[in-house]
Amino acid sequence: MGICYSSTGKEERGAENGEGEGVGSRLRKKSRDKKSGGGGDQESVLNHIPGRIAGNGSSKIACLHTQQGKKGTNQDAMVVWENFGSRNDAVFCGVFDGHGPYGHMVARKVRDSLPLLLSNQWKAGVSGEKNGLQKSENAPGTTTNSEETGSVCGDDESYDAMEVEESDKVPEMYLPLKKSMLKSFKLMDKELKLHPTIDCFCSGSTAVTLIKLGEDLIIGNVGDSRAVMATRDEDNSLLAVQLTVDLKPDLPREAARIHQCKGRVFALQDEPEVARVWLPNNDSPGLAMARAFGDFCLKDFGLISVPDLYYRRLTLTDEFIILATDGVWDVLSNMEAVDIVASAPGRATAARALIDCAVRAWRLKYPTSKNDDCAVVCLFLDHPPAENGMEKDIVPTNESNKTLAQTSSVSMGTEMQDDSSIDHVLMHSGTIRPCEEIVPVFEPAEAKMTAQSQSKRSLAECISSTEEDEWSALEGIARVNSLLSIPRFLSGDRRSASWRKWL
Repeated sequence: MGICYSSTGKEERGAENGEGEGVGSRLRKKSRDKKSGGGGDQESVLNHIPGRIAGNGSSKIACLHTQQGKKGTNQDAMVVWENFGSRNDAVFCGVFDGHGPYGHMVARKVRDSLPLLLSNQWKAGVSGEKNGLQKSENAPGTTTNSEETGSVCGDDESYDAMEVEESDKVPEMYLPLKKSMLKSFKLMDKELKLHPTIDCFCSGSTAVTLIKLGEDLIIGNVGDSRAVMATRDEDNSLLAVQLTVDLKPDLPREAARIHQCKGRVFALQDEPEVARVWLPNNDSPGLAMARAFGDFCLKDFGLISVPDLYYRRLTLTDEFIILATDGVWDVLSNMEAVDIVASAPGRATAARALIDCAVRAWRLKYPTSKNDDCAVVCLFLDHPPAENGMEKDIVPTNESNKTLAQTSSVSMGTEMQDDSSIDHVLMHSGTIRPCEEIVPVFEPAEAKMTAQSQSKRSLAECISSTEEDEWSALEGIARVNSLLSIPRFLSGDRRSASWRKWL
């Protein structure tokens, strides 16, 4: 990022001095723009916005970290934006997991553009209401919701049914913000479809985003990334509450929509636990999620980018929220992740501690597999004490490994959630499953205790291991790939140049 910024400054100084831009310089700039998806200038400007962090770092209320896996380019992205939409009490957070040949470009593009689209839609909606420009012809949000889902094979029946019920339970700000989120997600997908340099035909990204507005929390989810909240129960013990559903193709509602649109859902014999989405007459691309940005080869066959929306009112018992890609959740349970963040040496290193534990868990649980990329955002719901050393607004997290090595043990938490945990689950917008299904799956007590005690001992030993103890299973297979193959409708440049016509 810094190189692009300094190069731009050098070119501007050259222009001021009357120097012409050489052909070689233009070609190099064009090549850089193509590799980064053509968003270098926008990214440079966004990086200078106060309160916005899109790389490894921390602030008073959040920390974020990403680490490349063993599969190649890091396709995960993340962002924290304080004072979002010019509101002092608003915070935007998101993690984005790209997949496919250009998944890293898609994830970064969504990271940079989706918050801007949402902010603009939100401001326009508020301004329109103040000026009396928005007329309520039917139930609030009905027109927009139908528009958002009009092209997803009849997936709009739940929106109208939930509007009246929600209007009695949620604050006034929720419905306009919900409408803005639906619209911005739709515009984001359209922007990707028309992007001149990012080929999104077989590349895409998940997105789990949240807006914290005072004590109100609105979450939008597309794909299989996940949001988990740490809260306290009556005994002051930490609980992990899953705030989103992993939108996998084998969920009944998702599978029904895909089948209705002539798509196919099945798992391969060598990985029967991973359901995938396939084209009607072609065993590709094998996408391991039911909703995503991009992936336009499947958009006519049941894949959608309509977000699953949730609302929750925060309480004094809620402590922090974890947003993470599936590279974390594939190897750590919700409770393990909550315990790791809660026991981190400091808030500035919590996200990194979670990723380090996930990487080591990959080595323990799947020693012959390549660990996935990981991205984590930790949003703390109260300001840390002054002695935590977090007085500065933005603090890069370049701490040495010795800080994390001080964690001699990691509590994995053996408490099991009972039926009372359902009361903590947030209200659901009706785009997928009932709220009571968003709870961790209970395992048999004996098996769970044994597995967790072993996990606790092994992870603690791994955290304190030295850097020389490097994992050597680089030749292992990837356990789960989000995308298996690329459909060959056209050959070479013809496909990339004319795939939009195929749609």
